[in-house]
Amino acid sequence: MTVSSYKVAVITGATSGIGKSIAEAFHQKGIKLVLHGRNQSLLEKLSDKYHAKTLCGDITDPQLPQQLLDIAISNYGACDICINNAAIMEIGKIETIDIDVVCQMARINIEAAYRVAYTFLRYFKAKDFGYLINLSSVLGEKVRESAGAYAGTKYAIEALTEALRIELARTNIKITSLEPGLVMTGLHRNWNVHPKDALNIENALMPEDIADTVMYLLSLKPHVRIPKLLILPKDHAI
Repeated sequence: MTVSSYKVAVITGATSGIGKSIAEAFHQKGIKLVLHGRNQSLLEKLSDKYHAKTLCGDITDPQLPQQLLDIAISNYGACDICINNAAIMEIGKIETIDIDVVCQMARINIEAAYRVAYTFLRYFKAKDFGYLINLSSVLGEKVRESAGAYAGTKYAIEALTEALRIELARTNIKITSLEPGLVMTGLHRNWNVHPKDALNIENALMPEDIADTVMYLLSLKPHVRIPKLLILPKDHAI
């Protein structure tokens, strides 16, 4: 199996950061794209650049995962990859954290991600082929002060991915949880102190580093499984 075995991909949270970089890498390899995001103007630019089909909407809409799959099938006849990427991050001390945002984070990072995972895996099982890549975090394996709520959402992704990995072990479907350390994306744009400075990391990961990792996963032989992959930058002593 090579990258060329994968023809069509759906990416959630594709308008910036990791999702956008993966879209770029896929486009360069000729993979047809269905891209999701919340910003219509950014999606239109990606549609023009990558000749992609797009869907603008709230990832917590229960109908949205099936709509994305339907777009892929109706336009390209199939779907081979789902990049389950859409997420937000809320951290803070007990006294200051916004509980309403935490609850919204749980809906996006867990509920919506679960809906995406099950929707696409049911389709992949029916044809006995496909690759689901869940974007987790180093904080799906570890935890640090003030980030427990976010880490909890990624621990949930880890638990789901491992259970699904066991269930799919004797199929031709692959599933991987990617666990990046600090990546330079817009996830931290509203922070008073950027984690790059707080953690004293000279060279954080870039979104294209994660895209390169995804391309590596797609290049592996059919019998090779990578259930989880932790990716850290130098200096990320966690």
